[in-house]
Amino acid sequence: MLLKFNEPPEARIPNTRWRLYVFKPSSTNNKNNNKNNNNDSKDDGELLEVMHVSKQSAYLFGRDRTVADIPVDHPSLSKQHCVLQFRALPETNNAQSYQQAKVRCKPYMIDLESTNGTFVNGVRLEGARYYELRKGDVVTLGFSSREYVLLTENTTSA
Repeated sequence: MLLKFNEPPEARIPNTRWRLYVFKPSSTNNKNNNKNNNNDSKDDGELLEVMHVSKQSAYLFGRDRTVADIPVDHPSLSKQHCVLQFRALPETNNAQSYQQAKVRCKPYMIDLESTNGTFVNGVRLEGARYYELRKGDVVTLGFSSREYVLLTENTTSA
């Protein structure tokens, strides 16, 4: 099968121990429910699994189990849906030149032009573009209710 994705030259295996916490929101979880006024945590959902996503530079999500690193079975998802890609890019500020910049390996998400989309914090990603992810971001795929929360092993540093 032809892959829809090729890793970029700056792809790297991260030094940071990233994890994806997979939640299935409970059916009673209603944002308009005032029972838990100030509680926006994931306590209302069920933790299904914790995936350690630091052993390789990219993780392909999709229904095609022959190529997917993270198989997803929801019918609204594409065979090759999206990729979590770690990229080592220079961090620059106004005082630094590109050559002097410190290189940091960060997580990015790219939607593989899926039919029903990839969402980060509720915002649909434009297809075939990298979006930098931050610790605590919530990724959802298509019409699946599963939520993938990106965190690090040590939540005090990323």
